[in-house]
Amino acid sequence: MNTQHGRDRWLAGISVIAIIFGLLTIKEGGSVLFGGEAARSAAGNYVPFVLWFNFLAGFAYVLAGTGMWLRQRWAARLAIAIAIATVLVFAAFIVHIGSGAAWEPRTLVAMTLRSVVWVAIAGIGRQRLLHKRPAAA
Repeated sequence: MNTQHGRDRWLAGISVIAIIFGLLTIKEGGSVLFGGEAARSAAGNYVPFVLWFNFLAGFAYVLAGTGMWLRQRWAARLAIAIAIATVLVFAAFIVHIGSGAAWEPRTLVAMTLRSVVWVAIAGIGRQRLLHKRPAAA
């Protein structure tokens, strides 16, 4: 519960998760995109549009997490947009798989995790930032 004297623990928790998740995403995606042939080879049959989306989304993760830490309403809206975009890219990835094109099985796991995490973050952010209840007297 959000009080005048304390930080909302749920909001603080998802803020930290979003920021860490974002920094790791930027690091990992950047290493494949800009790290040379060895990094691309180690990534296996990565799907470029998924990789680019995730890399760029990492910056939005950090921004959303920072905004949530600061209790900014726009951060909840950004988290909702991230969740929607992630699910849409995941759907496009599923279509890619269905087309018979090459893909990496760990991408399926990663996109499932990203979708679940961002839907949860968006839900908590929406509840805590967009639907604030007035403080009890």
